[in-house]
Amino acid sequence: MTSDAVRAALAHVVDPEIRRPITELDMVRAVTVDGSRATVDLRLTIIGCPAAETIERDIRAAVLTVPGIDELDLVVGVMTVPEREALVARLRGTRTTQFGPDTLTKIYAVTSGKGGVGKSTLTANLAVALAATGLKVGLIDADVFGFSIPGILGIVGEKPTKVGDLMMPPVAHGVSVISIGMFVDGSTAVSWRGPLLHRTIQQFLTDVWFGDLDVLLLDLPPGTGDVAISIGQLLPHAEVLVVTTPQPAAADVAERSGLVARQTGQTVIGVIENMTGELFGSGGGDAVAARLDVPVLARIPLSVGLREGGDTGTPVVFADPSDPAAVAILSLAATLAARTRDLAGRKLPISPR
Repeated sequence: MTSDAVRAALAHVVDPEIRRPITELDMVRAVTVDGSRATVDLRLTIIGCPAAETIERDIRAAVLTVPGIDELDLVVGVMTVPEREALVARLRGTRTTQFGPDTLTKIYAVTSGKGGVGKSTLTANLAVALAATGLKVGLIDADVFGFSIPGILGIVGEKPTKVGDLMMPPVAHGVSVISIGMFVDGSTAVSWRGPLLHRTIQQFLTDVWFGDLDVLLLDLPPGTGDVAISIGQLLPHAEVLVVTTPQPAAADVAERSGLVARQTGQTVIGVIENMTGELFGSGGGDAVAARLDVPVLARIPLSVGLREGGDTGTPVVFADPSDPAAVAILSLAATLAARTRDLAGRKLPISPR
């Protein structure tokens, strides 16, 4: 009975990369109890697993809470190739993508007409804010040429963990993140044509294991080029957030990014006006919203804290939730978190008995 209690405690230990209990992942090979001493045989997914220290710490904490258990012997090994292949097959299932038309994950593509409007900083903070509401959030840095999400979230130098042919993305502030910046040196210029860009985005959607997400955000490059078209083809069911600044020049080109999204079948759900304040004029957000016939979902004021957070890798919604920009982004996150997922016309992952 005590070994069953130990296993029950281990069911609460979650692999921080795969985000599932280690017992569900068959990482616990055996549990034995001799008096007040428990022995747990743990099998990590790969040699040098970056989550090993966290998993071992959580196992010790969980097991030593079991009544009657005072000592733990933790035997740590690595899965065999067949065990790892079985795990990958179980995670992947029969799906070619985690985010097909039948997905229950809310997908938001964040776009802008031009660069320099703070889209990436806003997207990163929005992802962290959504995660703070308790949602499981993923973020794809689809700005292949101008990737900046790893720096904004403070994970420069971190790379995905490979388990078989799947990649487990790094997690920052509760958000699972993937970026081309994790595969190239920071000073490397990416100069790719359309087909390679399309393949990269496709691999992010198929070969990166995000787990069961509530929300997936995509930080698109500015403009209406290859990546925007690829996202429209790969995720026609995504909903689009258009970012602009108050100045009319930014508003004019922001409208075009929304129109391209609609041409690929995506739904534009609203406009976010960033850098609101007298310095950049006024009316840009309202103008884009009126032309696209959607609401202005948020107005993010100019904020030194927002800029500093992007430079230091500590998002302002985490570092200083009382900052005016953080307050506006947290409010936007609450609005998006409250939106229900439309199940009409979608297949549910259940079958009648």
